[in-house]
Amino acid sequence: MKETLATAPSGAAPSEPGVAFPVLGAISLTHLLNDMMQSVLLAIYPVLQGRFDLSFAQVGIITLAFQFSSSLLQPLVGRFTDRHPMPYSLPVGMGFTCCGLLLLSQAWNFPLVVLAATLVGAGSSVFHPESSRVARMASAGRHGLAQSIFQVGGNIGSSIGPLLAALLIVPHGQGSVAWVSLAALLGICILIGVSRWYAANLSGVRGRTSLNKIDNGLSPRQVRGAILILLLLIFSKYFYLAGLSSYFTFFLIDRFSLDIQQAQYALFVFLAGAAAGTLTGGPIGDRIGRKRVIWASILGTAPFSLALPYANLHWTLILAFCAGFMIASAFPAIVVYAQELMPGKTGTVSGLFFGLAFGMGGIGAAALGKLADATSIAFVYHLCAFLPLLGLAAFFLPDTRRRAA
Repeated sequence: MKETLATAPSGAAPSEPGVAFPVLGAISLTHLLNDMMQSVLLAIYPVLQGRFDLSFAQVGIITLAFQFSSSLLQPLVGRFTDRHPMPYSLPVGMGFTCCGLLLLSQAWNFPLVVLAATLVGAGSSVFHPESSRVARMASAGRHGLAQSIFQVGGNIGSSIGPLLAALLIVPHGQGSVAWVSLAALLGICILIGVSRWYAANLSGVRGRTSLNKIDNGLSPRQVRGAILILLLLIFSKYFYLAGLSSYFTFFLIDRFSLDIQQAQYALFVFLAGAAAGTLTGGPIGDRIGRKRVIWASILGTAPFSLALPYANLHWTLILAFCAGFMIASAFPAIVVYAQELMPGKTGTVSGLFFGLAFGMGGIGAAALGKLADATSIAFVYHLCAFLPLLGLAAFFLPDTRRRAA
């Protein structure tokens, strides 16, 4: 793999480099490892709740710390690296995640758990903006495809996390989280190879054609309006996802009397649907336009989300998979659409939108946890079911297909 990454530039014509699939595969695999490790934190909430006697609000605070350390830092990292690219920051970011997992495995009180979650989030603040830039450089103009390949690694990793928690951490306890940190060491080795390719191509044809500024024909007012709409859609998408990813296991345990392992398997079904949707959304956006994908994805989630709180266990799993598939297909299109709105600012845009995704998820997890303490998990799911209806706002986005290169 290391040799492939090193020789990829010389195997393509300098004027028309093709899609660098080995690089996309490597960055997607490390995204898988990164998000698998992060999702382990979410998946072991019942274990942490049992050991430290946590309230739902405290569970939300853990998610808030994890996602806000990433949310607040990602746009800053992205803005800085737009001006001063740092290819070798990728393995450094993975090192933060490794340290956070090791601390989580040994944490003996709630504040240390929060600190561990913060370190894991800090790893994402470095990883996502720079790896998204690598994906765009490797795309050869097929930006939606590249973004989907990159992002699906994260979704698959997120879906593996609950299975890993169910098979390893739930039976063997909090200390077994340390074994998961071995995935971070593998990720560091792969990212060293990716960083070499990134550094070699940054000033070449790929860097110039994928990261330079291109006039998209939109006025500043149109760009600002579109960004505000995208922020609303991110709010809708990630508040809903926060409800399902953070509290779906508790909902299933409460409604259907499942044990923790069975609930983790059910969470895997939802996250697997999200992975499938992510892989689909980007390439379709390349063909029919980002706006149509964004609009159909978020609004199309509503029928499944509205039916979910009333379904039996069998239909709950089917509806959760469909809801995850539909709503996740929007994010690759949203990121590429935003990059087309603000050409030449790939790191800033990626950091902003990945950061907003984590931040909205963190706010949503904390707010919904507080609401669940005051009411019930069932009430939270009835309320969240209406969030995808905000996807109607995507109708007002300008069409960039004929403007963006």
